[in-house]
Amino acid sequence: MNPIANLPVFISLTNDFSATTIKRIALRSLLIATIIVALFAWGGQAILIVFGINLAALRIVGGLLVGMIGYHMLQGNSSKLQHNVSTTQPQLDIGMNIAVSPLAMPILAGPGTIATTMNLAVSINPLVVMGSFAVLAVITYFLFIEGELVVAKLGSNLMNVITRMMGLILATIGVHMAVVGLQAAFPVLQPDWKKLVVTDTEWKLTGW
Repeated sequence: MNPIANLPVFISLTNDFSATTIKRIALRSLLIATIIVALFAWGGQAILIVFGINLAALRIVGGLLVGMIGYHMLQGNSSKLQHNVSTTQPQLDIGMNIAVSPLAMPILAGPGTIATTMNLAVSINPLVVMGSFAVLAVITYFLFIEGELVVAKLGSNLMNVITRMMGLILATIGVHMAVVGLQAAFPVLQPDWKKLVVTDTEWKLTGW
């Protein structure tokens, strides 16, 4: 989890909400993300086995979700995975939905975070892993709740530009996550790097 990288995403998802709602969204999303990471730190393999899924499937689904959000942000539209300001649903309820998805998962506690947590928990004490994540969560929370100051200083026009840029980045991250998941699920899709290496002899034959 990268607090700096997640800040523009959080701002883009919550820039229509009040300061109080933003604080609640930030707190709830980070609490849920921490619970998810804790579950996988202590019983990740068991959870995957019980539900009959693997990290490859988790990466594919997470990549699709993130990619869809990024696509709508790139188009300047609100994704149904984010929120719809024209809905009659109370603002707080909409914000709490955003806190669960896509913020808590797959953005904060995504497949990469879960995979890293599971790998580290095997080699070191899970308490150390969770302690490190808790520190990151606290830092992220304070960055999130001060995000409105960034919006006020940058202005709406620049925020629109940032939103579209983050949409492009999110879409790219989503595609990458999905590709990594597909390659793990179907090893035949992995590139054969030996065939892609150009030898000195082949280089000379091309006239270069």
